[in-house]
Amino acid sequence: MDEYNKTNPHPAGCSIVGVLTVVFIALKLTGVINWSWWWVLSPIWITALLVFALAFIAAVVIAVIQKEESDKRR
Repeated sequence: MDEYNKTNPHPAGCSIVGVLTVVFIALKLTGVINWSWWWVLSPIWITALLVFALAFIAAVVIAVIQKEESDKRR
């Protein structure tokens, strides 16, 4: 193991979302695409929406399971 990994066991990397966002921004700034900034930054906000949606679904499932367990105890 090299010295870097001893001090930082979780090195940072690029995600597909990050790379896609940088590519879209570069294309927008160079005039290759004429999309609105909403679409240029869409990899970020679509990912955020998916995370929030999954968190909401998980919270609902947990609430339903806890309600069923509390109803069984009565």
